[in-house]
Amino acid sequence: MVLAPGESLTVDDYHTAGEPFRIVDLGAMEGTTVLDRRSWAIEHLEDHRRFLVHEPRGHADMYGGMIVPPNDADGHLGVVFFHKDGFSTACGHGTIAMATWAIETGLVDAPTDGEVDVVVDVPSGRLPTVARLEDGRVASVRFTNVAAFPSARDLVVDTDLGPVTAHVSFGGAFYASVAVDDLDVSCRAGDVDRLIALGRRVRAGLAGHPSVVHPVDDRLSGLYGTILHEEVEPADPGSAVHQRNVTVFADGQVDRSPCGSGTCARLALLHDDGRLGVGDRFLNEGVAGGTFDARIEAVTDAGVVPSVEGSAHRTGTASFVLDPHDAVGLGFLLR
Repeated sequence: MVLAPGESLTVDDYHTAGEPFRIVDLGAMEGTTVLDRRSWAIEHLEDHRRFLVHEPRGHADMYGGMIVPPNDADGHLGVVFFHKDGFSTACGHGTIAMATWAIETGLVDAPTDGEVDVVVDVPSGRLPTVARLEDGRVASVRFTNVAAFPSARDLVVDTDLGPVTAHVSFGGAFYASVAVDDLDVSCRAGDVDRLIALGRRVRAGLAGHPSVVHPVDDRLSGLYGTILHEEVEPADPGSAVHQRNVTVFADGQVDRSPCGSGTCARLALLHDDGRLGVGDRFLNEGVAGGTFDARIEAVTDAGVVPSVEGSAHRTGTASFVLDPHDAVGLGFLLR
């Protein structure tokens, strides 16, 4: 049982560009790094994940993070990410929310106006972030991600919409990118059900492909999701590329935001295509209307160094209990 009678779990809820993020402190967990603690959470905190994500406390598209210590004294905090199907290795929208939460709760001191550094350790590595404050509030957060790189090109997958071409890249997790410009579907809310089916098919078709094996740490291996994207007429002449996407991850879970780690994976492919150089802006829209402002900070032997900027907003605080007489128990999912 997650909770005994009379016990409760308090969570802080945020959203980043429409994508939810539930923050909870369950203790330090075992391990010396956040990646170690993720492995421990997989073995020991599955019931807690279900309790926090599943209905009636959550829903099939809920996302969250468990606060843990950083990897060393140079970090401010660590986070183990979770969603409806498990524990992920990276989450850009969650990193933005965590940096915002760290300032708003006083964990990190910040000025009323100006910028402050917040170092967030995640399973895929250390993410330096810079929060920009205006009139005492966190106006935006830019995080610099681990190196992003392409791992496979021109993989053909048969789908209900016909054969599609996928390109695989890593941005803290592995994603398959599929352009939908020439398909009978669009990255709009009205097509979400069809996009979920398409994303699931692509992910299943490439699940065992060698391109989703991480070259250094197998705990980062596996195809996390499918990025379905289309070109958008640039609204800002200062952006080199402007796209809209719907990222379908886990088993049909839809990212409402433009997907932070997915945006980094897209930067690696756009650079490989010759469409983006160092410093060029990439505006990436999500299905809920939010936009991430991304760019390549540097190019290294390991890949491009991406950064992504967005804004998170607190939506509330909740105290959850588990009634021992409740037949629903840890919860349920309808898809």
